Parts: sequence; structure tokens; C-alpha cells
Amino acid sequence: MSEVSDVVVSATSHRLPRFAYSALNRCNLPAVILGSCTYQHSPTLLEIDGVAELHSELFSSIEQLPHAEERALHFRQYMRSAFLLDHLDEAGFNPNEQRVKRGKADYLRLLRGWMFNPDGIEAAVLKRWVESRFGLLAQSHRGVLDHRDSPNYQGYQTDYIRGLYNSNALEAQLDVLYSYCQFELARRWPRQLHRQLFRGTNRIETYNRTSHHHDTLCPILLNNLNSFSDDPHLCELFGDVVLEIKVPTSKILYFPELLPGVLQGEGEYLVLGGLYQALEHRGYS
Repeated sequence: MSEVSDVVVSATSHRLPRFAYSALNRCNLPAVILGSCTYQHSPTLLEIDGVAELHSELFSSIEQLPHAEERALHFRQYMRSAFLLDHLDEAGFNPNEQRVKRGKADYLRLLRGWMFNPDGIEAAVLKRWVESRFGLLAQSHRGVLDHRDSPNYQGYQTDYIRGLYNSNALEAQLDVLYSYCQFELARRWPRQLHRQLFRGTNRIETYNRTSHHHDTLCPILLNNLNSFSDDPHLCELFGDVVLEIKVPTSKILYFPELLPGVLQGEGEYLVLGGLYQALEHRGYS
């Protein structure tokens, strides 16, 4: 699972670079903390402002359900009801008055769009949501986002606007998806604060790091949203180097089987970015 977005910083630095975060976000920790290597090793709960209060009915209901499949079904039903996904006219959509029809765009379409193309329109909406809620700035979208006047950055903004325009509270839907994912991770693995995940890359030789030994633990700066897998052999298909990273469960937006039967055949984890210490493997077999 590889992108051109990975950036490596000096192995002597464990603080999130200033260009990689915003001073503003909508969660309980500032980005400079939640994006650091210190947070990677000692994570705490991340909460998006207002979600628990606004959607308390959802979480109190699924708390009583013993089976993951039941909870996933209840979650999907709740999303259809809370965001009027089956009654777009009640949400204010009038197809006769809309030149661009985006009413059917929802959280599931965003996930599918990401898995099809992590540099597409849906991916831009997801990356911008991470910026807004967690303050972690996108580092790449169809190329490096080096400054706000660059063509790449303007393209990123255009994709985000196109993806969000005339849609139905997409960012609020992602808020609930993240919170539900966190509920499920805690329910299924109550004492697990990390998951060992893997990511393939082809650009490791160009990275700036103090050691070039293939298994050295070094800090790397990832894009603000990334695809991972729990299968290192699968990641070998996406790059000649496999990064092994201890990922805090609090930085997982989506994991396989979170929504059984909805995204068939997709084994991806969607992980918030920032600085991570990673082991490098050249050939995992």
C-alpha cells in the first residue's frame, strides 16, 4: 500500500514539523501532540468535539448489542436515519434545481473512492476532514503539497470543493464513522492500544535519515491519511520496502470488517498521519 506522499525527517527529530500541522482542530488534543512520536508510543483517547453528545443515542444503543454484525447493522441504519440518506428530499435536495447532483455521496462512497484512488476527489474530502478535525495537514495529493500557491495545492482544494459541494453533511458523517470505529476497536480489543501494521513504499532510498540500515527504527512523516495492511506479504506488492509501524488504535479511521458485507474484499486500514517510528524491511519473506 504505497503513496508518493511519505516524507522522512531526521531520525534525531521526534517533534512534528511546523509545516505538517495547524494550530486549530476540533478534538481534545492539539495536532503537535497527537502527531508526535511520543503520542505514537503513549497514546490516549481522541475525541472529536460534540460527537458523543450529539449522537449519544447511537452509542447507548449499540452498547447493548453483543455481536459486531448487529452493531454494524444498527450503525448503518442510524446513519441512514440521522442523515436522511434514504430521504434526500427531506434533507433539502431538489434534483430539478441542482446542476451538480451530489446527494448520493455519503461516507460509504468516500471509503470506496479512497480505496479506488487515494488521490481522487473522495480522498481530498477525507484528507481535508483530517485537517479540520485533527489539525494534521495533507502533505500530498497528486503530488507534494509544498505551498498554498502551487498547482498541486490548488488542485487539492479544487478536488475537496468538488467532493463536498452539494453533498449531505459528509464531514459530520465522517465524525460519526470515526467515533464508531473507535467504539468497535475498544469493544473488540479492550486492552489493545496499538496494532502492528505494514505499508509498502518504493522511495525509501530518497529519504533523509541518519541511518541506512534496513531494520533501523527511524521517524517518518506520513501523509495525514494513509492506507495500511496487517499483512506484510501483501504490502510487498506495493513497494520494495515494507514499513512496519506500531499504530495507535486511536488513529484508525477504518479497519477491515468494521462494516461486514459493505466493502467486500478490501483489507485496508485507514490511518491518521503524523510522525511514526518505523522498522524498514527489504523483503518480508
